[in-house]
Amino acid sequence: MRESVPSPAPQIVAIVLAGGRGVRAGYATPKQVVMLGDKPVLRWSLDALAGHGAISGGVLVANDDVMAAVGALPEGWISELPGEERQASVANALAALSDRADDALVLVHDAARPGVDDAVIARLLAALAAGAEAAIPTLPVPDTLVAQTGGEAGDVVDRGALARVQTPQAFRLGTLRRAHAAATDGVAATDDAQLVRRLGVPVVAVAGDARLHKLTYGEDMAILSGLLGVGTMMRHTVGMGYDVHRLVAAKPLWIGGIEIPHSHGLEGHSDADVALHALTDAILGALGDGDIGDHFPPSDPQWRGAASHLFLSFAAARVAAQGGRIAHVDLTIIAEAPKIGPHRQAIRERIADILAVSPLRVSVKATTTERLGFTGRREGIAAQAVATLQLPEN
Repeated sequence: MRESVPSPAPQIVAIVLAGGRGVRAGYATPKQVVMLGDKPVLRWSLDALAGHGAISGGVLVANDDVMAAVGALPEGWISELPGEERQASVANALAALSDRADDALVLVHDAARPGVDDAVIARLLAALAAGAEAAIPTLPVPDTLVAQTGGEAGDVVDRGALARVQTPQAFRLGTLRRAHAAATDGVAATDDAQLVRRLGVPVVAVAGDARLHKLTYGEDMAILSGLLGVGTMMRHTVGMGYDVHRLVAAKPLWIGGIEIPHSHGLEGHSDADVALHALTDAILGALGDGDIGDHFPPSDPQWRGAASHLFLSFAAARVAAQGGRIAHVDLTIIAEAPKIGPHRQAIRERIADILAVSPLRVSVKATTTERLGFTGRREGIAAQAVATLQLPEN
């Protein structure tokens, strides 16, 4: 009697999604490259998946700036640019895996969950080995849930029928390809299991892990540090900045990163944006990193006429380089004219954009000196700023 030859084990590949900007986390850089312990958040997932003995390679979906920050890819891994939405990013990764057979297995993981480990991967692969087409890790919901309309709590929702969904999610590659090919209704899915279920394919739930907590807000970094045992403690620092520039005729007026129509502009070596200069000094002060003149001396001709958002972006990058985040900035512009009020929201949004934080972390105010002093005489404009940072303990 002829002996049966066992079928070869299917190839296993991984997709790591790191294309988002993570604005809600409040960091000046994408949250995927913020330091968690001794390495960037993204590197935790990349190292865990690439180091798994059964995974033969993968695709990292990330923008060029993230790629530059995270370092060399593991052997057998390639990179792919993200799409506009998560679903498009997965589709791009699947296209990059076109040489893999449909019977391969694929793990799709969000880089914002750095706590992936072998135990969760083993449970997912065991579910596929038992015949499932798709498997996801889930956790029970520990809190009481209520329906809510506006600010009013409604009826309690039965949490026994609910679960929290995590990643990585595991699929047979052919099944995931079919799910994405069928997703032509224009409704974006927040995870791939939803697309598979639309095909009528059952999705098996396996036990998740609390260490797969997602980095969404800045506060989650402290939670992850504790869960992963990296011991990163954060301290709060505060810095203050103050700047003054003279008003001169026939010059553009830049305040807070926007040009404001006015008969006069501010005189200075750069564009003399008094608001951004004060903010830059406040952030550098909170870092204990000198002031704007140390880093951009007016004696250096390369900064003549420079846009001041370059200075503020530099300060924000210095925060990120230390593994910190900008918790809040508060700016007061002191001017008799022009009126700042009509431009306040635009200034706030522009500063938030430069710092890569939510506008909720930016306060912009304006006042006059009741016609007293040089600002009251319309000879110049002043600004003062306070920046609050969260920095890792040394």
